[in-house]
Amino acid sequence: MIFEDVISLTRKLISFNTINPEGNEQEIAIFVGKLLSENGFAVNYHQLAKNRLTLIAEKGLTSLSPPIVLTGHFDTVPFGEKHWKEDPLSGTIKDGKIYGRGSSDMKGGLAAMIVASLQVFKESVPLGGVRLIFTAGEEPGCIGAKHLAESGYDLGKAGAIIVGEPTSNVPAIGHKGALYLKVSASGKTSHSSMPELGNNAIYKAARAITKIENFKFRADRDELHGFPTINVGLVNGGKNLNSVPDHAEFTIDVRSTDKLKHSEILGRLTLELGNEVSIEKLVDLPAVSSSETSPFVQLVYTVCGIDTEKTTIQKSLPYMTDGAVLQQLYNGIPTIILGPGQPEMAHQTDEFCYISKIEEAVTIYRNIILKYGGIYL
Repeated sequence: MIFEDVISLTRKLISFNTINPEGNEQEIAIFVGKLLSENGFAVNYHQLAKNRLTLIAEKGLTSLSPPIVLTGHFDTVPFGEKHWKEDPLSGTIKDGKIYGRGSSDMKGGLAAMIVASLQVFKESVPLGGVRLIFTAGEEPGCIGAKHLAESGYDLGKAGAIIVGEPTSNVPAIGHKGALYLKVSASGKTSHSSMPELGNNAIYKAARAITKIENFKFRADRDELHGFPTINVGLVNGGKNLNSVPDHAEFTIDVRSTDKLKHSEILGRLTLELGNEVSIEKLVDLPAVSSSETSPFVQLVYTVCGIDTEKTTIQKSLPYMTDGAVLQQLYNGIPTIILGPGQPEMAHQTDEFCYISKIEEAVTIYRNIILKYGGIYL
């Protein structure tokens, strides 16, 4: 199996329906695993659930220095309700763009990582070697990476991480953390014409939501990530119009910085919302932060042609990645988010990625891998 052409590989990856839910990443994982194993990679799989696999592939590892990790995810979000001009699983090419669900987020990035990793070993054996971690179940909150990290699977040591999420090939050195919560309120049902006989759970939820609208973090500005944010994104309650609802719930999405621990945020929310509601933690992932003085970060900047004294770049991203799990697992090693996708196209109808960006990403990843070992000499 040969896929020297990164665009052909991107089209092939787009053709796999990995919409999450349910994900169904097994078929694409086995396809990629076969491609890598035929090119000398040691390939293993970790099962998240039925028909859901995370792939771990390694080549060139030695005891002289830790490998570089390139990571991405197989799953995509649903197509959405709007009509697509192109088949979202076709990988249609038009006007220098490749269309399809996952083209930017992030099958174009996966294809570039795969092709770059195959190419480098044809040029030389990079010091430290390469480990690829392609996960199932990233979209709903990095559950695949978290499951892998908590399973006891030995991922060895690593010296640096590249997360291939969409950045239009401009490197970022971090992103905010995520604390997802479900807040529930209970009451007593009755006929809506006799509300005094019931206890309205929606009113309780509404009072809590009003408190969240005015919630203050009281956190200092983080030099990299700025200030934390909070949002109520989903509200559910009641069964029918003419009954007093006995249950209501809503979600809270906190995007955090290094200036405030999640335990502190949860404690304050619990206190301020009071005993009318209960809070369940859904996702708890820290911010990703890397120092610009790190030799690896400086290497990536050089390869990408970034001069921070002359160019202003977005150093911290608003979205979450598997880097939040893996950087923690690997004891805080430098972690860069860098991929060919267009950030504004992620999760959009008629999602596309520029062909030139995917091809450029292959060169960028290849050069980083080849030069990476030099920082440990």
